[in-house]
Amino acid sequence: MYHEGLGSRFMREDVAIVGAGPAGAWAACRLARSGARVALFDPSHPREKACGGGVTGRALALVGDALAPDAFPRTIVRAARFTSVERRHTSTMADADGESATVALDDDALVVASRAAFDAALVDAAVRAGARLIRARVTDLTIDAQGATLLTTAGRVTAAIVVGADGANSLVRRRVALPFRRDELSIATGFYAHGATSREIVVELTGDPPGYIWSFPRPDHLAIGICAQADAGVGAAALRARTRAWIDRTWIARSARLAPYSWPIPSLSASAYDALPLAGERWALVGDAAGLVDPITREGIFFALRSADALAATLANGGRPTACIEPIRDELTSELARAARLKAGFFRPAFVRLLLRALDQSAAVRSVMTDLIAGRQNYATLKWRLIKTLEVRLAWRALGA
Repeated sequence: MYHEGLGSRFMREDVAIVGAGPAGAWAACRLARSGARVALFDPSHPREKACGGGVTGRALALVGDALAPDAFPRTIVRAARFTSVERRHTSTMADADGESATVALDDDALVVASRAAFDAALVDAAVRAGARLIRARVTDLTIDAQGATLLTTAGRVTAAIVVGADGANSLVRRRVALPFRRDELSIATGFYAHGATSREIVVELTGDPPGYIWSFPRPDHLAIGICAQADAGVGAAALRARTRAWIDRTWIARSARLAPYSWPIPSLSASAYDALPLAGERWALVGDAAGLVDPITREGIFFALRSADALAATLANGGRPTACIEPIRDELTSELARAARLKAGFFRPAFVRLLLRALDQSAAVRSVMTDLIAGRQNYATLKWRLIKTLEVRLAWRALGA
């Protein structure tokens, strides 16, 4: 067992990590590199997941020393096209007007990958570093002053520390804190369009329900979907039907074979981010299990990797899990809370129209958007950078939101 003082030496069965997605696999890799005995539990990873598959430049930089350049197939995205459609209903017909703007992306901004391939590369890195991948499901766990006891489909396991990296429906979270409420979740649903791809992201911003429809070009298919708050009054079936109608209207995946998917994603309020349960004496939560997802874009890969980084660094330096709370709050939850405060106004039609016109007309605003997509522009300075572009109305609406 990890000794009581959690000092600089790792001992037998130091850390049990539940979930082998990006957060769990990267935490396992970093901890195993430090000399820890790490058991990584997941019965099904790597697997395809309901997300666009976009991996930002800053996310790739975190794992760059562990993944070879050819570790997973990827599409380098050259452009992001943003659109909106407003429908006007009359007594005789439903008309539609739309606006669009295209933002060129540099090579370091964003790549798109199959999540099965990207997650597999991270799991392989963890195993090479010395972590044990146990393809078993954790069915229950208890935590006391000595550590954690996990009941799994492969038997009973004990560890000094347990890490919950098991997503929005996290078992670990349910045992150490409260599960996410419905108003703290988004529904991501749509289709994998097999046999179609491109070098362009397409995003249609929608006001009802507030959110967006996306098409992300993975190497051999498109990931097309929609994301909306789970308590918005629109179920997964209705959202998927809307996505199918968008596919038909845009002809974005002609003749492709469509495979449906749905998945919950944390999407929290600013006050919820301020009070996130992140760690205790013998446990920690990372990635989606902790709620670390951008509430506007629903991007979570960077936050999964970075929270795993912070936890692994803390434990490798002899600290207790609670010592990772402050750096995660300083860097991640404070940024996510800012996004949550902006979210209320981001999808309003008036703001969307203003944003698309500014993107179409201003190279400076397009540069801001490029950096936002790549993760180089944070929300803390976003409004003031927009002001510097002389797009004062856009910045003022963002400030007001």
